[in-house]
Amino acid sequence: MKIASYDRGGQVSYGFVVGDRVIDHTDVPGVTAGSVRELIASGALPDADTLAGVQTSTPLSEVALLPPVEAGKILCAGVNFPAHREEISLSPSRPDYPTIFSRFADSLVGHETPIVKADACEEFDYEGELAVVIGKRAWNVPESEALEYVFGYSCFNDGTAREWQRHSPQWIPGKNFYRSGSFGPYLVTADEVPDLGNSELVTRVNGEVRQQARIKDMLFSVAELIAYVTTFTPLEAGDVVVAGTPGGVGLFMDPPGLLNVGDVVEVEIDGVGLLRNEVAAQA
Repeated sequence: MKIASYDRGGQVSYGFVVGDRVIDHTDVPGVTAGSVRELIASGALPDADTLAGVQTSTPLSEVALLPPVEAGKILCAGVNFPAHREEISLSPSRPDYPTIFSRFADSLVGHETPIVKADACEEFDYEGELAVVIGKRAWNVPESEALEYVFGYSCFNDGTAREWQRHSPQWIPGKNFYRSGSFGPYLVTADEVPDLGNSELVTRVNGEVRQQARIKDMLFSVAELIAYVTTFTPLEAGDVVVAGTPGGVGLFMDPPGLLNVGDVVEVEIDGVGLLRNEVAAQA
């Protein structure tokens, strides 16, 4: 199942994507949750027959997609692929612990909405990643059970102001410029991606492939990241763990391939979707 959050004529809502159309949740019998976060927490998803019986839907072309869930916490893994560690002159071997930082919800936009290169940012970069959406309260979750807490997946562009990231050992300023990253296009339930490890993550800039890796290449798996994070903070339904980027970011290309206004970034993951955003100047 694919779930989308969107704005239609100034009205924010969510619905279920079927083909190139979206069925608003208010038109689906039995769905009473007022937000995607509430829907996930309820565990009450409509079945395919129920959706097939709904006669009212809207073309996706007539809505503006938003980040697919109203996340309370967004926790991101850094340097979680060997090739990315190598390109920044770190050992490609697995460290003792994952690197974790946070992103704020207002640093993100949805599919086909421009990401913003701030006036204060000279080195704007992309990072294609997998977003993992939590399905129920997770606290001190053992690795062996962690995947039971996954509701679904989405694509993520961890847009980064590189020089701000280097201001200090912690990365929060460089990772949280307003509307600098993106998340979407939809939330795809975990049952739709049964072989996630073999899914390929590809990032393109203006059609050129910049990043390409399998999810199974991550040093810390989805289950390991959830187990680690939930040891220090509880996660609730709708919270997000972002799993890290492969090698091939713009800063370390020769010459550097940093983003400019007008560039188009695409993050695609097999079975999960394709997230596309153009780079815009700060208004």
